[in-house]
Amino acid sequence: MNIIVNDQTITLDTPPNKAMTVQQLLEHIQHTQSGIALAINQTIIPRSEWHTHQLSDGDNILLFQAIAGG
Repeated sequence: MNIIVNDQTITLDTPPNKAMTVQQLLEHIQHTQSGIALAINQTIIPRSEWHTHQLSDGDNILLFQAIAGG
């Protein structure tokens, strides 16, 4: 499966008929720190859904670091 994370293509070796979840991807790319938000194909995915939301081939993922300000 090929996905794009912050404009970089990543090839994931996933077993047939077994999708990877957002949480599994973040663990795989070692990007599990707090304070991040995530959009897949321009749709924000709530953190509460990261354990269940399955990725699809060709997904375009953007990771954002939350920044406090005013």
